[in-house]
Amino acid sequence: MEQKPPYKYTNIVPAVDQALKILIYLSKTPNSKVNLTEICKNVGIHKSKGYSILNTLQKYGFVMREESGKHYSLGPGVLSLSRRFLDSVNYNELAAPFLKDLAEKTKCTALFGLINGDSVFIVAKVESEEHISITIRIGHRFNITHGAHGKAIAAYLPEERLKGLLMQKKLLFYGDISKFNMNRLEKDLRECREKGFAVDIGELNPGINAIASPTFNAKGEVLGSIFIMGIFSELKIDEYGPLVFENAMAFSSKLGADVEAIFKRREG
Repeated sequence: MEQKPPYKYTNIVPAVDQALKILIYLSKTPNSKVNLTEICKNVGIHKSKGYSILNTLQKYGFVMREESGKHYSLGPGVLSLSRRFLDSVNYNELAAPFLKDLAEKTKCTALFGLINGDSVFIVAKVESEEHISITIRIGHRFNITHGAHGKAIAAYLPEERLKGLLMQKKLLFYGDISKFNMNRLEKDLRECREKGFAVDIGELNPGINAIASPTFNAKGEVLGSIFIMGIFSELKIDEYGPLVFENAMAFSSKLGADVEAIFKRREG
């Protein structure tokens, strides 16, 4: 069974919730223009309610309606918001509360690595206040296939991207290239998809263990990985793994990812 995000939102305003669901649907539907009936059916609201919400969104430029009045599409107002977000995004600041939660609960160093080409760059970290902690500098670069975070990322890449990745000569999922085994990797990727996290038990660095979960952007694409590194016991994996997964999914939601939809697609 796939894990579901272990957090819920309360005090939701129904009309706002429905409006956002409409915008998300319009952003993901293969058709650039959709009629009222189809929108309301897929979002799960009554046509009269959907019509009112679409009119309101149109007023502010978030939705456009063609001259015939039968079909709707996203409007330029959405673009202005996305540009503002991209201009102001600060991954260090956004990831900090989730990394802090992990560092406090696991007594490990918690990190967020961002994918850039075939590398993962550390852009945010919180070190444990314990006397012994793992120190990795901001800006440190890992190979995208490196250890636990490499497995967590690979498990959620689109099939074609994963195939391309596995054609590389330098695959560091298990450290030394000579340790690589495709059957073992396929098993580890399946387990990561089932549990939501991947592990490395001292293979890359003896005595240092790691647990990683993928993170996603607003398009549902793999953005990078949140992971912990420390000297914790292997017996702690079942306790710490879900914590890493929970914080990675909460962080992804903060970035605009529809986490539930991502995992539904995986189940399908």
